[in-house]
Amino acid sequence: MSQGRPKAALELTAEEQQELSGFAASRSLAHALVARARVVLWSAEGHSNSEIAICLRWSKATVGKCRQWFIERRIRGLYDELRPGRPRSISDEKVATLLRRTLKTKPPAGTHWSVRQVAEVHRLSKSTVHRIFQTFAPLPCSRTQQNLQALYRSLLRGEGCATSWDARSNPGFDPASSS
Repeated sequence: MSQGRPKAALELTAEEQQELSGFAASRSLAHALVARARVVLWSAEGHSNSEIAICLRWSKATVGKCRQWFIERRIRGLYDELRPGRPRSISDEKVATLLRRTLKTKPPAGTHWSVRQVAEVHRLSKSTVHRIFQTFAPLPCSRTQQNLQALYRSLLRGEGCATSWDARSNPGFDPASSS
């Protein structure tokens, strides 16, 4: 005799079985979707929520939720839903425009955009622009990267090392022993 609340019956059609098997075997889909597909397949085979939770290192409640989502909405229920909270106020198009303009143009007075200049031009807050920059990292290259780029260009031209790291700046360096 079983204990606890009875589980809702979970039966799969042949098409669902095939699609879920493809999800479960996929290496390119999101890990969460693959794991949810496995939960449904194992549940359809008759495994208990406790067994599945142990295999996936999930809680029994999470396994039960996943089963319930599938029973209610079938395969659509396995995909991530929108999370609660405030919806985004800046569209993807506006972010793309901001990034494109920052990377492809120069500001009217200067050589590189600052967070404040971009915020002023696009009528956004400085903190919003800073978050976008942190996410997509379009800031101009640092001084070290510029030095590396200059070194690379000089090496391509056959000029040798054009940096300050040579025998004059490194007294312990012996060019005869480095070859």
